Order: sequence, then C-alpha cells, then structure tokens
Amino acid sequence: MNAAVRLLARRSLRAHRKAWAAVFAAVALTSVLLGASALTIGSAALGHARVDRYAAATVVVTADQSVRHTAKRWGSKPETARAALTERVRLPERTVDLLRSVEGVRDAVADQMVALTVDGRRAEGRPWTAAALAPYTLSDGRAPRQADEVVAGAGLGTRARTGERIEIRTAGQTHTYRIVGTAPGPATLYLSTAEARRLAGRPGAVDAIGVLAAPGVSTAALHSRVRHALDRAEIRDLGAGQSPRALTGDGRGAAEHLAVAPARQGLIAMVAAISGTILIVALLVLGSLVAQALRQRAGELALVRAVGATPRQIRAAVGREVVRVGAVAALLGAVCAVPAHLALSAWLRSRGVLPDGLELAAPWWLMTGSLATAALTVGAVRLVVPFARTGEPSPARPGDGRRITGLILLAGGASAAGTATLQSGQAAAAMIGTATVTMVAGCAVLGPWIARGALALLGRPLRGAGPAGRLAAAASRANAARLGAAITPIVLMTAFAAVQLSAGATMQRAGDGQADRALRAEYAVTGVEAAALRGISGVAVATDILRSTVVLADTVAGTPELARLPVLGVTPASLTRTLDPDVVSGSLDGLRRPGTVAVGADRAEALELRPGSTVRLRMGDGVERRLTVAAVYERSLAVGDFLFSRDELARHMTAPAPARVLLATAPGTDPGALRAAVSRVAGAWLDTDPAPERLTSEEDRAGSALSVVGVAAIGGLTAVTVLTTLALITAGRRDELVLLRRVGAGRRQLRAMLRAEVAMVTVTGLTVGTAVAFLPLLAFALTAADTLPYLPSPQAAAIGLTTVTIAYAGALIPARRSLRRE
Repeated sequence: MNAAVRLLARRSLRAHRKAWAAVFAAVALTSVLLGASALTIGSAALGHARVDRYAAATVVVTADQSVRHTAKRWGSKPETARAALTERVRLPERTVDLLRSVEGVRDAVADQMVALTVDGRRAEGRPWTAAALAPYTLSDGRAPRQADEVVAGAGLGTRARTGERIEIRTAGQTHTYRIVGTAPGPATLYLSTAEARRLAGRPGAVDAIGVLAAPGVSTAALHSRVRHALDRAEIRDLGAGQSPRALTGDGRGAAEHLAVAPARQGLIAMVAAISGTILIVALLVLGSLVAQALRQRAGELALVRAVGATPRQIRAAVGREVVRVGAVAALLGAVCAVPAHLALSAWLRSRGVLPDGLELAAPWWLMTGSLATAALTVGAVRLVVPFARTGEPSPARPGDGRRITGLILLAGGASAAGTATLQSGQAAAAMIGTATVTMVAGCAVLGPWIARGALALLGRPLRGAGPAGRLAAAASRANAARLGAAITPIVLMTAFAAVQLSAGATMQRAGDGQADRALRAEYAVTGVEAAALRGISGVAVATDILRSTVVLADTVAGTPELARLPVLGVTPASLTRTLDPDVVSGSLDGLRRPGTVAVGADRAEALELRPGSTVRLRMGDGVERRLTVAAVYERSLAVGDFLFSRDELARHMTAPAPARVLLATAPGTDPGALRAAVSRVAGAWLDTDPAPERLTSEEDRAGSALSVVGVAAIGGLTAVTVLTTLALITAGRRDELVLLRRVGAGRRQLRAMLRAEVAMVTVTGLTVGTAVAFLPLLAFALTAADTLPYLPSPQAAAIGLTTVTIAYAGALIPARRSLRRE
C-alpha cells in the first residue's frame, strides 16, 4: 500500500505542478507571516528595558510595579490577572538602612527623580549621590554642597557650564541654582541629597535603591542576601501592597523605564491576536486552494478509484503531495520570516509602539522559532486534505447538510456580532473579528447557493448583452460550484479589508470629532503650570492638563480582568471655558472635593454608575481608591473614561507636571501682547492653534499601527488566494475554451465571455463581502462610538480597484494560451 501511495504522489506531483503552484505560494506567504509574528512575540517576551542609570549597581531594589486582581470561577481554582503600572511606586526610606546592614553590601544609594523644566524643556533632577550608580563622574568642577548648587548633565546643552546660573521650574515654583560642576549623561540636574528630597515632596519615600557589592561578593550571592533581608523584614511598598523587588542584570532597566512593561504586554497580546486571525484565514485559504486543485483532477482521481485504488490510498497520496509542496514552501517562508520580523520591528518603533527604552532580544536560537511556525503551516495545509473530495462521486447538487452547516455558521457570526454590543474595547474588537471569520466560513460553505442567487439577479442583464453574455450565463448556470469557489476568496478579501480598515477609521473619526467639539481654549502653553499664568493680563481661565493612567478591575464570567485606561487631571474651575467634556448629569464643580471623579457615559452605563455612586480604581501608582462620582459626561473618546481634578491625580503621579496649560482669554485680548507677556513671565511659547485633547491608550496606539500590518498581511494572503483560485479555475477550463473555439466561437467573444463572468463574480463577491463586514462593524461602531461604520472613500476605492484588478488578472491571463490556439 505504501509503495502505491508513494507512486501516486510522485507521478501526480510531476503532472500537476501548476495546480500545486498556487498552494506553494499561499503556504510560503503564510509561513512568512506566522514566522515574523512568532519572532516578534519571542523577541518582545525576551526583551528588557535598557540599563542606563543603574549600570554600575549590582542589585536594584524597587517596589513592585504591578497590580493584581484575583477571581474564582465556580468549581475551579482562583485566577489572578496582572497589569503593569505606569507611575512609580515608591519604597519606604528606611529600606536604605536595612540594605546597608546586609552582609556583602558596600553601599546602598537612594535615588529620587524630580520633574523639572529648564528653558521650556523637560529635564530630571536627582541627588548627586545617585550618579555613582551609572556611574557618572565629574567632568569639571565639584559636587554640590549647598541647597542652591547643582551639577549639570551634558544633555542639557550649552547652558551646562560651570559657574553659570540656571533657572528651573518645578511644582509651579521657580528656583535658581548655580552650576558647580558638569558630568556626562542625559539632561539631568544633580542636586544635593537634602534638596532633592525637598523638591520630590514625598518625605520618607525613595524611588529606587542601588546596592553596590563589596569586593569579592558575587551578584548571585548578594541578590540572595538582599532578597532574604527584604522578606525577613516584611517591608511593604507604599502603593500596590506587594513586596519589593530585587533586580539584577538586564532586569535593572525595569526600574528606569516604566513604560516598557506595559508596551511589551500590549505588543505581545496584539501580535498574538493578529497571528490567530492569520492562521484562521490561512486555513480558509489553503482549504479553498487544495479543494480547487483537486477539483481540476476530478476525472483523474475517479479513474484511479475505478481501477482499484481505495479512498484511503488516494487521501494518503494527496496528503503526501501536499506535505512535499508545503514543506519546501514553508521552509522558504521560514527563511524570509527573519527579514520580515526585522522590518516589522523597525516599523513598530517608528510608529512609537516600541518605547525608546525597550531593547528587543535577538538570540540566535530565537530564529529557529520560524521553523516551528513552518511546521505549523505544513500541518495546517495537511489538515484540510481529509475535508476535500478526492475522487468520490459528488452529488449533482449540494446536499441539505451543507446548507444547514452554512446557515448555522452565518447565524453564529451574527450572534457573535450581537455579543460585541455587550462588550467594550479590545473584547468588542476581538468579537467582531470572530464574527467576520465565522460569516466568511458560512459564505464559503454556501458558495453554490450564493452563486445561483447572483445568477438569478444578474443572469438577465448577462443574457441581454449578446452572445458573450449568453455564453457566460450558460457556463455559470452549468457549474455553480465553480462560480461559488471563485466568489469565496473575493468575499474573504473584501470582508477582512473592510473590517480592519473601517474599525480603526470609525473610532478615529468619532474620537477626533469629540476632541474638536471638546476643545474651547484659544491658546495652549507647555513647560509651565497654570498658576504662573493666571496673573497675566487677558488670561481669563488657565487649566492644567495632566496625563496618567488608572487600572479598572473587573470579573467577566468568573475570569479576572484588568484594564489600564488613560485619564486626565484638570483644573476644575471654569473647566468648560477651555475643555468641555459635555456633562449629561452631575456637575464638574464636584471635582473640587477630594475623593471625586467624573466618568464617561459609556463606562458609567457599563458599571451602573451615576452621580453619587462609588467606583473603585487602582491609580497609576497602584494605590486603590474608592471615589465618588461627581459627574457623567459624553465625550469619553476624547478625554477618557475618567476625569480627575489636577490635585487628585497629581498625588499618584511620578512627575506631576502638566503636559500643557489651556488658556481662555477675556474679550478683546491682543494675541501679540499675550504672547509677549507669557514669554516674559513664564519663559514659554504660546501656541495660538492648539491641537484638540485626544487620549489614546497603549493598546489603541499598538492596534492602530498593527492594523496596517494586519491589513497588509491578510490582504496579501487573500489577494494571492483570489489570483490563484481564478487562475486554477480558468486553467481547468482549457478544454472547454478549446471546444468553444472549434464550434465557432471567436477569440473576442470568449474574452468578452470571461470578462462578463469575472464581472459577475467580482460584483457578487464585493457585495457579499461588504454585507458580511457591515453587520459586525455596525455592532462595533454602535457600541464603541455610537455611530455608523465609516470607511474613507480612498480606502474603499482601493479595496474595490485592487479586487477588480486581481480578479481580471487571475481569469484572463491564464486563458491567453487557449485563446491563441487555432
């Protein structure tokens, strides 16, 4: 039996190279996409934050920069969700003395960061003692001894010269210092220890502690001793309530770059989601291509069965062909996945998805991960063989079982779209993806019925178009299964491209519209606080804008979830003069009271909140707060789901400096005089055309960048499918075209017939694909943005033009050889 299977596979593979070429192209592209995704996920998972300030420290002790939420399903073990925090959780200052007493510790140095503004630029203040953790040494001058003395880092530029006086702003106050020394490194001012502690404004707390090992003490030994001392003392941090962490090696960078951990988590989740979608689309694509390749050989396979081959032998032979073709294609794709991964990483970094402090790991053995995805791709293409017909007599018409299966898939997709209306954020986006895949699969199963319906609608116009149209209508009626196989990949291409592009465009348009309506300020100023501007003539209202994050804990079907949401902190007084969130109940004046928050209408409805209700949030530094709802507002896509007073949010921020100040002026104020006054008093530049305030989360930024990648990946895969499927169908009709030539049909008539068929296939595919995309998009748009789906005209035109071009190329180019024959 094995010898017969090998013989059949070898002979068929040689005889049908063109049919398997389509499968080869699809497998190679799938392997490239999955391999690049796997390498990106692996490099992000193994990546780490860059070590800069603590490169000389043996161990760095920090508070736990994460928050946890535990829930328990009925009859199962408790599950814990974890989310990284974006604001610094601080340690008790007494931890420094504890670490100095540990055996093998040469010194323990406390570090504190202070947000400063120097000449309108963001800078950082630190105690001079912490410079030894880098280590940064003096380039010139001496260390600061007095409160008004500083050492300037080289990153501050030409102003950083010994003997100069430098003016800084912090916490709304202006301070003047004398530079007594300079040092290499970033834009940092090194202060005396007492002055750094005073400016930090958090007595009894430090940001991090660098531990230096005594001579002869190894890193592993010191880490063990430090960890044991921390556990024995039962020191708890001041925020999230977790034990302090002792970091070594590359892990020390996590104490410096707080944005790296959230970015890594978001990147891994988003790329994994896209990989899952690519795999599902690949299964649909490969199944369609293998089925079409075998359909071209229906007569040959039936003959092989007639001479004694069993269905098992035929399936084994076809499976061997598929594995041979797929293995070579997948290996080629695995090799190409490496440059694709590098290009993807560069693209994500250029779009800001990868923060500057994140270093992606690239060990040599990681590159073998693309081989694993190549094996997965081969397994996927082998998996579809048992579901394809391999020479069994096929019914004249598809049976009721197929029709029922297709209708169930369509109903399941519609149900998933309905479920998306009950979700929010990434959960809703994932649900519309599921709905789209399910409905496309239903359309693939119902392909013959869709083809007959299209022929019923378009048959009369075709038959009225002359001999070519009558030929096209007759050919389509005679083989509805072939017509359905041609329509399915176009439906797939249209639906996925529309969903991927329209979902992001809808949210962007709705958010931008809310942001434009919310902004009431005439001017904006950066590098200064509102308190410094209120005394300027003509300034009626000055509003600080602080940006941070909060973590919202929830339990869905017993599964714990933590959502990290961007939030604003604002000056409540006369807020609607500068930024109007469109309050629908309650009053923003309530934000002046401590322990209050305003909530977006959609989030308030989901959490069943109203003015006077209580909501529990984890702030950016991990502190859990029970806050009273002061107001509910409508424009949450612009200003976020939660709105705090400036003072309420600032106490939980690492650097509570305003991102900018919005200004509303009195009538008749001269812009030139106002600009001069702002420059003179605050040393800042007045922006006369401020951009609207528009909050976006890390997931939204990553999703926006990766949606482009997803559209390109899935669009390329489906484009290959459309091209190769139509090419296979046309190649399989060679005898039909030759026969028509023999009975008198001219080349021009046959070309017109093929164009008419392609037009019917394209119109049907675009129409059905749009309908398939519209239902989940409608559910998503109504839920997330309370609007109808939106797709920019250029993008819609690009989808249509690309589909038409590929369809005509796939149908007409393979027919040229048959049409040239006499």
